[in-house]
Amino acid sequence: MAVFDATQFDAGIREAVPMPVDGESPSGDSPLGPRTLVWKFYGDVRGTLGFQRVAGTENCIEQLGKAVEDHSVVFTDTLGRARRSAKAIMQTVYSDKPYEWGHRVRDFHRDIKGTIDSDGSRYHALNPELFYWGHATFVDQVIYTTDTFIRRLSYAEKVQIFEEGKAWYRLYGVSNRGEPQTYEEFLAYWDAMLDRFVPTRSVRYGTGYLRQGLPRPRRIPQPVWTVASAPLNAFLRHVVVGTLPPQMRAVCDLDWDDKREKRFQRFAAGMRFLNPVFNRLPIGTLYVKWAAEAWQRAGVDPRREFNRAK
Repeated sequence: MAVFDATQFDAGIREAVPMPVDGESPSGDSPLGPRTLVWKFYGDVRGTLGFQRVAGTENCIEQLGKAVEDHSVVFTDTLGRARRSAKAIMQTVYSDKPYEWGHRVRDFHRDIKGTIDSDGSRYHALNPELFYWGHATFVDQVIYTTDTFIRRLSYAEKVQIFEEGKAWYRLYGVSNRGEPQTYEEFLAYWDAMLDRFVPTRSVRYGTGYLRQGLPRPRRIPQPVWTVASAPLNAFLRHVVVGTLPPQMRAVCDLDWDDKREKRFQRFAAGMRFLNPVFNRLPIGTLYVKWAAEAWQRAGVDPRREFNRAK
């Protein structure tokens, strides 16, 4: 069984040394493309049900949460930041200039550095261990949301997505020193990282709406919002919270129990049951904008690709 070397991880992340790979960008096609599972599933609109899982798990690691707190506009422009980040990462996968977009994502992080509160040790966003953790949450998102809301993945398909995730990571141009080399190592790494979760200010702020309810838009009167927001808040608390790992629910003080888990699993099973219906939707409806444009550019109909587990 694969194990996670916590000592090596701690030593690496505390170096806080940026390790970009500044070699000339490879020419030719992306290592990803329309025949890969990452292309097939990452841009599917059902994947957006995992938005809080990917955003929250990132920020539960102290160094990354502090980097967001120190350098991000997440506290003043939460939705704007989310849109900008989503576009850049999606375009790294789906654009016809993946290395350019990947290096743009990397270079945005060149000056993100500082110290963490618990012991004053340094962090740097381009430290390989820290940068890879951010990427790992997206690999997990593809596997988790597909297996939960689209269709069950075979073990071989999960391995394939992990391997494609390695190719995806290379597009950023950052050292792969912190990257697990096999899917089994990734699973051990993921479980060990969950046990490192702490209640950073970033993740507590980012999940406040799950505890307190959606904030009322200024133009909507309170009585109207009380009625209109009730089903939205119920959905968030029973579906979005259901996607989160138990360790994240714990640090964010999000209530969960067996009854809610059963309700969540029924919802997920219903979504998987409807997969044939979703696959009849137009590409522009089934996929987010950047993915839909990529499928149209490639001249491939994704609804016919990889619809059954192998």
